[in-house]
Amino acid sequence: MRKRVRASSVAAAVAAVVLGACAVPAQQGDDAPEKVYFLLPNTTTTRFMERDEPLFTDFLELFAPEATVTVCNAEGDPARQQSQVESAIAEGASVLVLISADARFSGGALTAAAEANVPVVLYDHDAVGGPADVQVIFDPLEVGRRQGSRAADLIAAMPGDGVKIARVEGNLGEYGTRQFRLGQDEYLQPLADSGKIRVVCETAIDDWDPAEGQAFAEECLTRENNDIALFVTMNDDLGGGIVAALAGRGLAGRIPVTGGQDANLAALQLIAQGTLDNTIFKNLADQAKVAAQLTTSILHGEGIPEEMINGTIDNQYMAVPTVFLPVQNITKDNLQVVVNSGFYTWQQICAPDPASAVCGEHS
Repeated sequence: MRKRVRASSVAAAVAAVVLGACAVPAQQGDDAPEKVYFLLPNTTTTRFMERDEPLFTDFLELFAPEATVTVCNAEGDPARQQSQVESAIAEGASVLVLISADARFSGGALTAAAEANVPVVLYDHDAVGGPADVQVIFDPLEVGRRQGSRAADLIAAMPGDGVKIARVEGNLGEYGTRQFRLGQDEYLQPLADSGKIRVVCETAIDDWDPAEGQAFAEECLTRENNDIALFVTMNDDLGGGIVAALAGRGLAGRIPVTGGQDANLAALQLIAQGTLDNTIFKNLADQAKVAAQLTTSILHGEGIPEEMINGTIDNQYMAVPTVFLPVQNITKDNLQVVVNSGFYTWQQICAPDPASAVCGEHS
C-alpha cells in the first residue's frame, strides 16, 4: 500500500500541497483503518516540506504500515489550517500531527480535535489555547543558548565598546521564538548592559519568511550606512535572507551572520563558503522517528509512553507532555558532524564552491 504522495510520483498532488490544499494518499477510503494527517505550517521554513514530511511518513510506514498519511500545508494562514483540521476530522482522521501555522491562533483547531476525540501530536511548533496529547520539539531554550554563546564569542573578538548589532527574530507568539530569545539573552543581555554591544536594528519576521528577513537587513544596512558589526538571527532561512542582503552590497563574508538553525543544505553551503557563521544541528530523523513512534502508540491504543516524556510545555491551557530532543552547534570547524549523520555529503555541501578553504580539505 502506498502511504503518501511524493513529488516524484504525483505532480498534481504536490502542487496541491504547495497551494495549501492536501496531498491525499494514492489509496484511501472507508477501508483505510487508520488515517494520519500531517499538517505543515508554511513553505517558507523549507525543512518541513523537504525533510520532516518524508522522514515522518517513512518512519510511520515502518511502524504502522496499516496507516495512511495525508499531508496538508497551511501556507502560513492559521485560518486555512483550522479549515484543514476540520476537514481532516470530517474525513475520519485517527491522529493529527500538527505543526501550527501560528501558535497564537491554534486554539480553535485544538478544541475541534478534542471535541471529536481525535488525538493531536504537536510537532516542533507549539499550539496554545487548547488540549494536545503530546509535543515533540528540539529544546528551544538550549538552541537559543547555543546561538547566544556563539554570538558572544564573535563579539568578544571585536574591539571596543558599543559594537553595533542587528537582531532578526522569528514568528512572534511561538513558544520556540520566545525560548530562543531567552537563551540568546543569557549571553547578549549582559553585553548590552555593560555597553559592549548596542542593538541598532531589531525585528520579528512573520512566518520566518527569508524574503522579509532580507528586506529588513537591507533597510538596516541602508539606515546604518553598512555600519553593522554582526547580524544575530534565529534560523537558517532568515540567515540566508540576511546573507543575500549582504551579498547585494558586496559584504557577504565581511559582516558575520550568526544564529542559524536547522542545518539546511543551503545553510551548510553558506557556512562552507564563509558567509554564514553557524547553524544549530537538529537531527530531524530523530524528531520524525519519535513523532512516528508516538503516533503509532496512539493508533495501537497504547497512549503516550511515559518513559519517552522528559518535560512539559505550558500552552496556556494545559501542561503538554513533551519530548525534548538535544541540539548541537555547527560551524565551519565541525561540519563533519552533519556529514557523519548521513544527511548530506561533502559533495552536496561543497557543490556551489568546491574551492573554498573548508571544501578544499575534503575534496
